[in-house]
Amino acid sequence: MSTPVAVIGAGPYGLSTAAHLRARGVPVRVFGEPMVSWRARMPAGMLLKSTPGASSIDAPQPGHTLGDFCAATGEGGYESDWDVIPVETFVRYGQWVQERLLPGLERVRVVSVDRGSDGFELTLDSGERAAARAVIVATGLTGIAYLPPELAAAVPEGPSAKGPVSHSSQHHDLSALAGRDVVVVGAGQSALESAVLLADAGAASVRVVARGRAAVGFGAPPDRQPRLRPRTPFGNAWSLYALTYYAGGFRHLPAPARRFLVRRVLGPLGAWWLRDRFVGRVRVTQGTRIVRAHIRDGRPVLALRGGGAAAHAPHAELTADHVLAATGYRMDLAALDFLGRRLRTEIAVRAGGPLLDAGFGSSVPGLYFTGLPAAASFGPVMRFVCGTEFASPRLAHAVARAYG
Repeated sequence: MSTPVAVIGAGPYGLSTAAHLRARGVPVRVFGEPMVSWRARMPAGMLLKSTPGASSIDAPQPGHTLGDFCAATGEGGYESDWDVIPVETFVRYGQWVQERLLPGLERVRVVSVDRGSDGFELTLDSGERAAARAVIVATGLTGIAYLPPELAAAVPEGPSAKGPVSHSSQHHDLSALAGRDVVVVGAGQSALESAVLLADAGAASVRVVARGRAAVGFGAPPDRQPRLRPRTPFGNAWSLYALTYYAGGFRHLPAPARRFLVRRVLGPLGAWWLRDRFVGRVRVTQGTRIVRAHIRDGRPVLALRGGGAAAHAPHAELTADHVLAATGYRMDLAALDFLGRRLRTEIAVRAGGPLLDAGFGSSVPGLYFTGLPAAASFGPVMRFVCGTEFASPRLAHAVARAYG
């Protein structure tokens, strides 16, 4: 028997979307492990960069904010912009939302999605085949970790937590790198906080390599935000206000402008509270580019060149025991290999992601995307939990009209 809607993914966007659909009376099946990316792909001890006010999962009923969770469980008291949220607390909050609003979550993995006789056919890792008239992809960061080509060339078998080169998403326990010389590639919050956590875990030495024009920097604390600019979850600025509260207009911008804004706005910058833990403990190399990387005697070697160096200048070499690439995520439909190959070829792509209509629908009728895959159409707010407030009600409204 076909169900009207299937939601693939049980992170903040999947949970929020499914809750809104059920509130509208739309039967929905939700597949996935709750909060798996936050629970398994973030390092233990990590603190959220977002403020408490920007860290709630949007729900159709009151009583499900982060503050409500804290009041109900007695955990923490995260209210002020000065409060910093441990990732473990956020995971428990997401699981609490799931238990209250989506107790029927199915903890199985969707292996494939293909066209069916009445919409789509899903194959689950349990062996079951399920039919759905509409499918919502809310898989978050799964499968789209980005490794720069220079590093990828050094490990053709792929990055690995136990190998010479890894991606930050492959580490939940950074203590495994204790006693080793580690180079962290990147300049954003993930890179800078990973470097600090490595130092805390007893790494012999930690160096951050910030490539190209990227420079290590930290945001302003709450009491140093501009006072004459509108407040947003990300700081006080007119541009951030427009991108946060008028995300619907983002998809009308030219594709090059959207691509630029998604990558640069709210880009590489450490949280204000990280500065004191970082400065004096982590060495920094910036203004360089990685020309190539290779493995020598089991150790990664990076060939670096400064931005102003002549093309024929010799490369500086940086050798370590391990290179950790905290280089973020990039939307790649090919990485969503659970979508059938033929189905993927039918999805129109613009500015690095699926081209979506105002209701988050793709060029394939009945196939929707939310969260990070929707950033190319609705802007950088889709990279953050607070984007559920914009995305979920609109997506649920569109799906309910078509399939409710």
